[in-house]
Amino acid sequence: MLELTDLSVSFGGLRALDGVSFTVEAGEIVGLIGPNGSGKTTTFNAVTGTLKPSGGRIEFGGEDITGLPAHRIAHKGISRTFQVVRPFPHLTALENVLAGRLFGGSGDRRTPAAVDEAISILGTVGLADKAHAKAQSLTILERKWLEVGKALAGRPKLVLLDEFMAGISPKQIPEAVALVKSINASGVTVILVEHIVKAITGACDRVIVLDAGRKLAEGSVDDIVRDPAVIEAYLGSRHAEG
Repeated sequence: MLELTDLSVSFGGLRALDGVSFTVEAGEIVGLIGPNGSGKTTTFNAVTGTLKPSGGRIEFGGEDITGLPAHRIAHKGISRTFQVVRPFPHLTALENVLAGRLFGGSGDRRTPAAVDEAISILGTVGLADKAHAKAQSLTILERKWLEVGKALAGRPKLVLLDEFMAGISPKQIPEAVALVKSINASGVTVILVEHIVKAITGACDRVIVLDAGRKLAEGSVDDIVRDPAVIEAYLGSRHAEG
């Protein structure tokens, strides 16, 4: 479904991504992990058209989308969340989700069916009872769930979730993992950037590790959590002992 080949992104003399290559197959949940500054969000930005790559190629569904503007990439079926959520504060949660349809590849946007689907999405992300609440009244965590709802509103084929679990309590991790799995079960391929190791091990089929803008490792969850290079660069010896 998604293929990155020798993808590079530079900011002046700084190379944020340096020849990163990997593929994501339809139906997978793939984790993208690594230390802060390793290039995870930069990868998302390049895939979704927020940043223009300085080198390499991005293919989606066999089509070259390298350097296309963000709205065209969204129309092709890729959506995302952001680490810093910025809902439309004076709109309701329902209206925010409906606004998300404007940037996706779905057709009807203002019909009763679209409203029904938006309400269903709010139910999926646990905000059914907040449908008519203004976004500015929601908690930070609820705004994160709303961000996921907005990403799903355009009926994406691939959704990129950028640390949407940040700030949740340990008790809420199973619920968040269940949400990722339910999104995937609905037919949406997922790439998940997350620092919560339990979320990665609980949700993902496969994991890609970045370090300093390069791909450090790739494999099954079991392989990654036992990889000495990954333990040294990211997970740490305490995790290895655990």
